[in-house]
Amino acid sequence: MLDPRLFRSELELVQQQLKRRGIDFDAETYLGLENRRKDIQVKTQELQNERNTRSKAIGQAKAKGEDIQPLLDQVQDLGEALKAAETELGEIQVQLNSIMEGVPNILDEAVPSGKSEADNVEISRWGDLPQFSFTPKDHVDLGELLGMNFELGAKIASARFVVLTGKLATLQRAIIQLMLDTHINEHGYQETYVPFLANADSLRGTGQLPKFEADLFTVKNDPSFYLIPTAEVPVTNIVRDVIVDAKQMPLKYVCHSPCFRSEAGAYGSDVRGMIRQHQFEKVELVQIVTPEQSVQAHEELTNHAETILKKLKLPFRKVLLCAGDTGFSSAKTYDLEVWLPGQQKYREISSCSNFKDFQARRLQARWRNPETGKPELLHTLNGSGLAAGRTLIAVMENYQNADGTITVPEVLRPYMGGLNRID
Repeated sequence: MLDPRLFRSELELVQQQLKRRGIDFDAETYLGLENRRKDIQVKTQELQNERNTRSKAIGQAKAKGEDIQPLLDQVQDLGEALKAAETELGEIQVQLNSIMEGVPNILDEAVPSGKSEADNVEISRWGDLPQFSFTPKDHVDLGELLGMNFELGAKIASARFVVLTGKLATLQRAIIQLMLDTHINEHGYQETYVPFLANADSLRGTGQLPKFEADLFTVKNDPSFYLIPTAEVPVTNIVRDVIVDAKQMPLKYVCHSPCFRSEAGAYGSDVRGMIRQHQFEKVELVQIVTPEQSVQAHEELTNHAETILKKLKLPFRKVLLCAGDTGFSSAKTYDLEVWLPGQQKYREISSCSNFKDFQARRLQARWRNPETGKPELLHTLNGSGLAAGRTLIAVMENYQNADGTITVPEVLRPYMGGLNRID
């Protein structure tokens, strides 16, 4: 959530910034509510002061033996008027909060203009694209003979689920273990295990609610719970309503979890294979930092995700998302896109975002500044390090052989008992 003071003192700036995202902010409605809020707040304060004055007068009149009934009637009338004013003030504040909860983050100055992913800016590329003496297959065709079964996933659950068996299931587990070991032992993250269900307060804190409720799965017998769309939600909520000691920062968490998404906003796209599933695995990186650390932390976190791709020797590119493609809560996002020979294109495998204080304000997540001794909003960042399913298909497609077998990347062989080929 943005600072309400921005709306009150720099509304024109907010409008200009939101136009970069293609959003026309309804300033007229906001100003009407805000002006009414100010008027009612003044009225409320005046009524409170008047009631306090009359209450004191009752005590004085009673001490003198005077008739206090007229004063009691006046205080009662003032109390009813005050209650009505407070109710109206609360209703107006709810409307203002609803407006502000629907407003995305202000973009970082470095974010380029643009409307869609076509306008994203490529920052760098790494690795040589694999050369094949045959026409490379995509992971669906490769997986049919190796233990990737979408029909069985649909039988057990529905479309956009998959069952992995045998060595492919082991390969995905090996990929996850490589990620965890690297981020813990080399990058200094603390491994974290979290609930796979989250309440509305947690999802509101990280920005999934109320805007993206359609993309969430709820629990039928208790709709107050949601299946987590990403471990970002429970991990970031570790610091909700907490004042973090400056000496503890930066906090760095890594978490492997399943993720559940209805993909309501992506109907009809990527229906083939494992690119867009209702359930998938991810290793999430979350950093909690001071505002001064946040820019460097974003570069560092992105580099940590890149390290996994380099260890697996998977060619990828790094892109800076444009204004129109940057997520709701993010101020700046890098996407890492891995090369998929079966599709002959780069596809997203990690998004690394700096939210600055946007999530922290919703979460009331703060740190105590040792210079002032006062609590201040901290900054939150997160990124996939990496999406396990997409890493699996990238390995399958980049390491495929003419006979349909998959060469196991050297770095994964210790996790697979020395196995060097999947057939």
